[in-house]
Amino acid sequence: MTTSPARPLLKEHSMTLGYLLLFAVLSFSVENFFSSANIVGLLLSVAQIGMVACTMMFCLASRDFDLSVGSTIAFAGVLGAIVLERSGSVALAVGGGLLAGALIGAGNGVLIAYLRVNALIATLATMLMVRGLAFIASQGQAVGIADERFFAFGDTVLLGLPLPVWMTGVCFIVFGVLLNHTVFGRNSLAIGGNPEAARLAGVRVERLRVWIFLLQGAVAALAGLILSARITSGQPNAATGFELDVISACVLGGVSLQGGKARIFGVVIGVLIMGTVENVMNLLNVDAFYQYLVRGLILLAAVLLDQLKSRHA
Repeated sequence: MTTSPARPLLKEHSMTLGYLLLFAVLSFSVENFFSSANIVGLLLSVAQIGMVACTMMFCLASRDFDLSVGSTIAFAGVLGAIVLERSGSVALAVGGGLLAGALIGAGNGVLIAYLRVNALIATLATMLMVRGLAFIASQGQAVGIADERFFAFGDTVLLGLPLPVWMTGVCFIVFGVLLNHTVFGRNSLAIGGNPEAARLAGVRVERLRVWIFLLQGAVAALAGLILSARITSGQPNAATGFELDVISACVLGGVSLQGGKARIFGVVIGVLIMGTVENVMNLLNVDAFYQYLVRGLILLAAVLLDQLKSRHA
């Protein structure tokens, strides 16, 4: 029995074709969905998720995950706002936020790689501690931003698209190249496939895992600084539940929870699916309570899809 040559291709790009079909149906059935203003708004709404999904992809591909990204976003935004308020320097504010995120990520990596703490427990503890630090640093209040130079991160428009959208595109390109065309990417997938075999092959597994989490923290901090620029304040309660949206987008995009498998283009599609569903629910004025239900169902569907693919493989 011969297999059609189109069948593997169809299987490989089924999620992309499904999204294109969904997009076409929504364009004709939902009022204002295909308007230029809404498409730009859709891309802007997924900018932060897209950035963090690029590095979460590496965490999942290496058989780890990070639940602390939402708290890191909030803390970086608060810290950046505080530093900006006290120093008046945008460079110090951005640098301080990025450094804090990198240190948080590296701390997660050390706990998981060297101290052998389970990734769930380590990043859950970090999530709670970092969120607490955000509330302590801000005294539980939003930290206002008045410097217009800082707003450039959130409202600068280039060729009709906001700067965060361009930055997300750059992240997809950079981390796509890193995944597919560098030793770093190949070793990350090797760790996820079989960490002991990777170690025997000469991969410095522990150090690489620390670097992956460091990148995760730094990119989450960048997303937090951009978010604070967009909303003109550092909010200690920002990005609550953000990590689940990011993981859902990655798994929908074909990143395996079992490790060893990831595609950057699939992550792009997963991010767009998450953003499109939320965008349509907002256009249709769906109650926020039902939106939580739908997001939970998407996460469950993504995990079940990953399980089915793993069993089939």
